[in-house]
Amino acid sequence: MQYVYIIILGLHVIAGVFWAGTTIAVARDPDIRAERFFRPQMGAAGMVFLTGILLWYFFHEGVFGSVEKVLALGIVTALIAAGVQGALVGSASRQLAGADAATQTQLRAKMTKGERIAGGLLVITVFCMATARMF
Repeated sequence: MQYVYIIILGLHVIAGVFWAGTTIAVARDPDIRAERFFRPQMGAAGMVFLTGILLWYFFHEGVFGSVEKVLALGIVTALIAAGVQGALVGSASRQLAGADAATQTQLRAKMTKGERIAGGLLVITVFCMATARMF
């Protein structure tokens, strides 16, 4: 059974690192085309949420102490980050096809803004996950 925990935790960490890492990288460099990373980022976010649910079930079910409160804050910020990416980056990337140059510039600025907001939220998430055991 410990192998199951290790695999799920590994998937959770790898997907989370990819999601947070690409979000922060794209947010820092507007020349990176955010639309190329949107689907993989949302796939990684889905994997993070699914594996996170399993990890909560395995290790935190029935308890809501200080560790769980810190983890819950991280979960909430991750959910908001996914929502921001979906609302700003996803909607703008769908509008890019067939848009003129001026509109593309505005849409790319909107995507960069979405990635920056989501990146900040994911930094909070990572901090919560890394420090939860200290509380």
